[in-house]
Amino acid sequence: MTYSWPVAAIAVVLFFSAPGFAQKLIDPNAVAPEYREAAEKRKAAEKRKAEQAKQRGCAQKADAENVLPRERTALLLQCIEMADKK
Repeated sequence: MTYSWPVAAIAVVLFFSAPGFAQKLIDPNAVAPEYREAAEKRKAAEKRKAEQAKQRGCAQKADAENVLPRERTALLLQCIEMADKK
């Protein structure tokens, strides 16, 4: 069985880039004091990104359900509240 070179090249790229997709969460208390402020900022940014991802997911859900604009806010708030409970 022969593989074409583009398929092999893509496989190699995916193999070496897979570990780079996930970043380790940083505990500000576990880093050296001189880097603590940067770690706290990064942790706050990660929390912000997680909240934005929740909001984006709920907005996509509202779009998929074709929710009327007057009902959209209530649906988004309910969706976000349910996501927080999980």
